[in-house]
Amino acid sequence: MKKVIGAILACVMILSLAGCGNSENETNVTAEADAESTDIGEETESSGSNILVLYFSRTGEQYTVGVIDKGNTAIVAEMIAEKTGGDLFEILPKEDYYPYTYDELTDVAKQEQNDNARPEYKDDLPDLSGYDTVFIGAPVWWGDWPMIMYTVFENNDFAGKTLIPFSTHEGSGLSGFDRKLLSACPDSTVLDGLAVRGNDAQNDQESVREAVETWVSGLGY
Repeated sequence: MKKVIGAILACVMILSLAGCGNSENETNVTAEADAESTDIGEETESSGSNILVLYFSRTGEQYTVGVIDKGNTAIVAEMIAEKTGGDLFEILPKEDYYPYTYDELTDVAKQEQNDNARPEYKDDLPDLSGYDTVFIGAPVWWGDWPMIMYTVFENNDFAGKTLIPFSTHEGSGLSGFDRKLLSACPDSTVLDGLAVRGNDAQNDQESVREAVETWVSGLGY
């Protein structure tokens, strides 16, 4: 009888140990799964945008607008970045010799164009390999991109990128920004651009925001 009872007790102990082992294994598996899930979540949250909004803008005295503290193109660029979730990068001159007054600024801009100048800019652009799409904007200077933008186009590799131009102006429209951009970056794809009056960028931002959102949505962003 004692042998029978002993055998029964032994079986109970074995089953109990087996149950503890399975529970411990299940806990370990669950913990590992939770850890993997957390890792995946962190990786997703740390991934950046594949859209860059690149722009050149000026403050000071502007035609029909007066003296401004925030550039017309900067205002539009921020709206595009807000709509697309893109990263912003402003092109700044390495030596800012551009005059504050409008007439003097136009004289300098015209001289740069006549000289086919390539003004230097400060700081390197972000690593373009991380971006598929680049919105590129500037004010229209004498019917063309400011010459500093050609420095940007020639000093960086935009091959394989989708480039989308935008301009601010007071009657010049897009001024062939799209065609000239494709000529400067022939291995890229250039989509339809947007032209915004500087006066509207300063004084009618609600309508400009609507125009930006309609344009960006129409491009599929």
